[in-house]
Amino acid sequence: MLDEQCGVVTRAQALAAGVTRSAIRQHLRTGRWQRIFRSVYATFSGPVPRKCLLWAAVLRAGPGAMLSHGSSAELIGLVDEPDELIHVTVPTRRELSPIPGVVVHQSGRAEEARHPLRLPPQTRVEETVVDLVQTSHSLEQALGLIAKACGRRLTRPERLIAAIEARKKLRWRAEVLAALGDVGGGAQSSLELRYLRDVERAHGLPRGSRQCAVTRPGGRFYDDVRYVPFGVVVELDGRAAHPDEARWRDMRRDNVSVLQGRRVLRYGWADVAGQPCAVAVQVATALRAAGWRGAPRPCQPGCPAPGEP
Repeated sequence: MLDEQCGVVTRAQALAAGVTRSAIRQHLRTGRWQRIFRSVYATFSGPVPRKCLLWAAVLRAGPGAMLSHGSSAELIGLVDEPDELIHVTVPTRRELSPIPGVVVHQSGRAEEARHPLRLPPQTRVEETVVDLVQTSHSLEQALGLIAKACGRRLTRPERLIAAIEARKKLRWRAEVLAALGDVGGGAQSSLELRYLRDVERAHGLPRGSRQCAVTRPGGRFYDDVRYVPFGVVVELDGRAAHPDEARWRDMRRDNVSVLQGRRVLRYGWADVAGQPCAVAVQVATALRAAGWRGAPRPCQPGCPAPGEP
């Protein structure tokens, strides 16, 4: 049990295993054990690793509890930095006193939401993603989480759609379902979704192919958006900082594309979010130079796109 629970045990578990009350007190007094939460102990001295804290929170929350929201996302690799608070979900019938550093959520679907195998107990991947959509600060953040979950191959759009349909209430339901269709088409980040929606679709550009694999000198690469008939590639970089190693890799990739006859355009978040119309005009110019006979249409009054010639 201690191996499975990362060296963490509850008082009730210890007593059931034959450890006496006096032995528990002695272990705590000598520092061999340490109290993490009330009646939840680490059976070792020294720092308590993160996974042990997660186990302790679930055990303190009692039967039927599971890690959820950001804490479950941390375990499956959906978020890169753990939340300071630990999130657990319990059945709605449970009444709990406050647990320091732990946010307790109640759910009438707790049994269905729990992953059948993963330990510590946690919500299913799709339930975790939908929970985070519910608590997102903005639609942009919610769509980014969905794109990231699918882009990292943690789940698939059809599984997320099934999880959404199981919820009676969900913020931005229509927008999220629409975005999942685009994610299924290859968009893997909120920036790629925004480019598809605000640049390509809003201005009537040809539909590009997403995440196209191509083998070039130096390895196998993926073009964010490729307009195959015209040899135009659009690369989208949503990172605020661009490490030197990644910058040189991208430059080499772009240079090889140019040498192979492709036109490469690169845009960041400020371009796509701040000037989508100007981006659309640039992309359209590259497409027309490569043989596209269409023209970008204005998305709204004042849009600089020229419309049909």
